[in-house]
Amino acid sequence: MAKLSSMRECFLEISDPRMDRTKLHWLEDIICLAVLAVIGGAEGWEDIEAFGHDKLTWLKKYLRLPNGIPSHDTISRVFRILKPAEFEAAFLAWISSLHEQIGTQLIAIDGKTLRRSHDRKTMKSALHMVSAWSVANHVVMGHQSVDDKSNEITAIPKLLELLELKGAIVSIDAMGCQKEIAQKIVKRGGDYVLAVKDNQPSLHAAIDQYFEQADEEVNQRGSAKPYRVHTTRERSRDRYEERHYFISELPDELAHFQKEWPGLRSIGEAVTITQRDGKETCEVRHFILSGPAKVKQFAACVRGHWGIENSLHWVLDVTFNEDQSRICKDHGPHNFSLLRRFALSLIKQDKSPESVKRKRKRAGWNNDALARIAQLTT
Repeated sequence: MAKLSSMRECFLEISDPRMDRTKLHWLEDIICLAVLAVIGGAEGWEDIEAFGHDKLTWLKKYLRLPNGIPSHDTISRVFRILKPAEFEAAFLAWISSLHEQIGTQLIAIDGKTLRRSHDRKTMKSALHMVSAWSVANHVVMGHQSVDDKSNEITAIPKLLELLELKGAIVSIDAMGCQKEIAQKIVKRGGDYVLAVKDNQPSLHAAIDQYFEQADEEVNQRGSAKPYRVHTTRERSRDRYEERHYFISELPDELAHFQKEWPGLRSIGEAVTITQRDGKETCEVRHFILSGPAKVKQFAACVRGHWGIENSLHWVLDVTFNEDQSRICKDHGPHNFSLLRRFALSLIKQDKSPESVKRKRKRAGWNNDALARIAQLTT
């Protein structure tokens, strides 16, 4: 289990960007205070200061705080000049301490824009964060920032360099369906499940044609199915979804794509039929895989990829109000986004049967709940 002491050890490795004469507060105290405050509901620098004053007596059980609680201006200034790369490295060190216990299965990679993090005065565009999410364990495994969504292609390889991929399956949407990315995943010992769309037109058309012709042969000629099939059905109130997953070992007529796509072994198709309010919609998606044609594993990867949307991005927007944050100066937006992801990863490790929103409220109200979620030890 991660303890506050190990978190502090990670933060001790961060170089303090302040001048010595201005250091009234320990850097690790400021960072730990910010993490605890964000767990407890803080959404800005002023909130962190208020949280500290309200819980000063309790906080002194875990932090040194020789000069009390720093002002929100001090907190803001520290996070504006703190190097995000070092803060991320500290975060990843904490994640690595959990790695042996939680294991690594499916890692979903996707990006999210912090919509109000732009600064018109300096012509700074909104920050776009690419995150790697452990679907089974609900932990952010790493992040990489870029200036806009189009740069995800350059950010993903950098993010992959930070991750332990041996034995992992990496899923990425169509933006990341690039030969160089596939090569890096395989080279680092992982497998990939990459969505294929029109940004790879010849590959997309070939997969679509293969499954279409295979269906015709099965339906019209009664031929044996050249692919494996898995179907799931789910009903939720007024919504009914039926999902069909098809996967095939790479057919001979597509074998030439192996020269372009390192490790390519299988192709897949996912068909989702949704009925809602008397209307039916159908979505068809195509994939390439470096692993064998295991249809249930393929289905789990396709469905599990949306965990990064539902369990990370949606929660950051709805519960942490990330899109409403107006923090925009210097490294402030990047570092506060790391605080949210750090806090969410800790909250997700708490096994009590409550929503993230309720856990944050309870952590703000109840010191014992906060200590449990943050895994504090005296």
